[in-house]
Amino acid sequence: MSEVNLNGVLERIIFSNEETHYCVGELRQDKGNNLITVTGTLPGVQCGETLQLTGDWEFHQRHGTQFKIQTFRSVLPSSVHGIRMYLGSGLVEGIGKVYANKIVDHFGTDTLEVIAENSGRLLEVEGIGKQRALSIKTAWTDQQAMRDVMLFLHTYGVSSSNCLQLVKKYGNSAKSILQTEPYTVAREVKGIGFKTADRIAINLGFSNESPARIDAGIIYSMQQLEDEGHTGYSASDLATYASQLLETENEIISERIKALLVENHLRLSTSNGLLQLPITANAEDDIAQSVNRLISHPSTLPPIILDKAFSWVEERVGFELTSEQVNAVSAALTQKVSIITGGPGTGKTTILLAVVKILVAKKVRILLASPTGRAAQRMSEATDTFAQTIHRLLNFDPHAGRFKTCKRNPLKADFIIVDEASMLDTRLASALFNALPVSAHLLLVGDVNQLPSIGAGNVLGDLIKCRKFKVTRLQRIFRQEEQSDIIATAHNILNNNATPRFAVSNTTEFNPHSDLHFIRRTDPEACLDTVIDLCRNYIPAKYTVDPLLDVQVLAPMHRGVAGISNFNRELQNALNPNGKVLHIGQRTFSIGDKVLQNRNNYEKNIFNGDLGRITHINLEAGSIAVKFDSEVIDYTRAELDNLQLAYAISVHKAQGSEFPIVIIPLLKQHFMLLQRNLLYTAITRGKSKVFIVGDPVAYGIAVRNKDSTSRRTDLQRKILELNA
Repeated sequence: MSEVNLNGVLERIIFSNEETHYCVGELRQDKGNNLITVTGTLPGVQCGETLQLTGDWEFHQRHGTQFKIQTFRSVLPSSVHGIRMYLGSGLVEGIGKVYANKIVDHFGTDTLEVIAENSGRLLEVEGIGKQRALSIKTAWTDQQAMRDVMLFLHTYGVSSSNCLQLVKKYGNSAKSILQTEPYTVAREVKGIGFKTADRIAINLGFSNESPARIDAGIIYSMQQLEDEGHTGYSASDLATYASQLLETENEIISERIKALLVENHLRLSTSNGLLQLPITANAEDDIAQSVNRLISHPSTLPPIILDKAFSWVEERVGFELTSEQVNAVSAALTQKVSIITGGPGTGKTTILLAVVKILVAKKVRILLASPTGRAAQRMSEATDTFAQTIHRLLNFDPHAGRFKTCKRNPLKADFIIVDEASMLDTRLASALFNALPVSAHLLLVGDVNQLPSIGAGNVLGDLIKCRKFKVTRLQRIFRQEEQSDIIATAHNILNNNATPRFAVSNTTEFNPHSDLHFIRRTDPEACLDTVIDLCRNYIPAKYTVDPLLDVQVLAPMHRGVAGISNFNRELQNALNPNGKVLHIGQRTFSIGDKVLQNRNNYEKNIFNGDLGRITHINLEAGSIAVKFDSEVIDYTRAELDNLQLAYAISVHKAQGSEFPIVIIPLLKQHFMLLQRNLLYTAITRGKSKVFIVGDPVAYGIAVRNKDSTSRRTDLQRKILELNA
């Protein structure tokens, strides 16, 4: 079949897959002005763009005749209609549909030339002042630079937001730097990973065994291992890991590892042969040195007579402390560094309240913090004392790229309490511990049986294993008398009891006195349907809750019928089907949607895992507003990659949070992530009710799988060597 050429304006995107960039759209041809359906890979395109396509016609049994795209090129539109569509698409910041119509009505086919070459004439258009004209010109220049980069990268699957990052960093030189130093770009620009850079480099003729490629692959391998939670890896295991990635002999990689050590791009522990990235090695060093400084300096707390303090605080809280709780409070007040760990219902909150009340009465300067905003809020409510996130405590400066509160400018406090300490990764713990004044006490509170931190390391576990600090392990369950099956099930999981409680076939069989229910579903579609029915029908009818805000689905995996992505699409349709809609690729945002921030944004002061709700959508600008707690944050179109729907989220993202009602889909299809600590963490996120929808066999697999998440770290050794 001969190749066919088509030119036209992309009028409508019917379907778009952000991962594969496969797109189905409607193109209005330059000749004939008729709409045709086009299908194929179209990364980064938006409605209104003029496309030059090559391909051929095919007949689809259901959808009829379509044009199958082989190659495409995006060019500036030349017709009035095309220009109007292009500018009205939101591609150029500062021009929405209203101003697009005004500008095109005034300048016609000369519009794009005026913007590019004579932007001062924009002042002729009613409503456009100097500031808007300047912003349009700036956005146009940036858009053209981004378009050049996107056209170059479109075969490599790079997203529009990552292209924007490239342009911001390198400006008009972005394309030439990509062509000459692709591996440098992979190191310097988040989102342009090694694999993308490698495809570019190989296509440009870089040698498969060039030092630049091998070095980049080794560093990328270390970064991948950190993403898996490790802070270090042995040289031989790293060489094996990298050789599989690079398809290169171990011996060649081992030689380049030696070179990277000489160049200080890798660090080697002579004690145990563990390789680390310098920034991670430094972070572990800082933690070890910081805790050593703390325990080496005397306390400056005022004298506290413990017996009198316990009697006083028991009178204030209205009940008697157990011997476990007395020991924990005593350790906190007498030891410079102490740790409290225990599962749900074991009294951690009571201990925090007692410690805080005693310290406040003694006029001690205390600071309370937690890794997440929701955990900090719970901590504040439990102690009736202000608590904040660690990021806010340390006062991050986004322009300088570092925390203002640090070793040179330490915290002004005598006592620091950190809750949900199992969430502390190595780098955040390093920043926090560096900022502690040497005279202060540090109390870490957390559940060591939960999932470890999202970031690399196992800080709380390593500190406990050192046996250098007073650790109180809480064993007694206080909520047993309330017959909480959430608490009982959590502890059964830790005790290797692999049989779920109260597994039933439908909601009519639920035990009305239980706060945990297990509905048997072995098929992904049936699991999906049951979760939707619980959210839309059963729970709102049975309980006085908001099905959007008070119910949280926690799923182990992202993909598949019973994965997070599909749950979000289906629950969005079921729970929030109406309202103003903004389409971003295959994603859809509506007013009222529950959304999650998926990376730290220090400038906006919102962080990975923060949950909010969309309150406003500007279709013209492609922007939205999200309310997080009491603060409303605005997102431009380019920033929407920071958000994802949050009707369903991962268990990791739920750490540090409690939700009134939690629903957990659990199937054998989730086998890669069926782990004891993941199931335990998910169940303990439920405050009032937990519903497990899934297969009892999958439950048993998860309970028995307790060793799958061990992490290689060097922190324990470093602490012990400093204290030897």
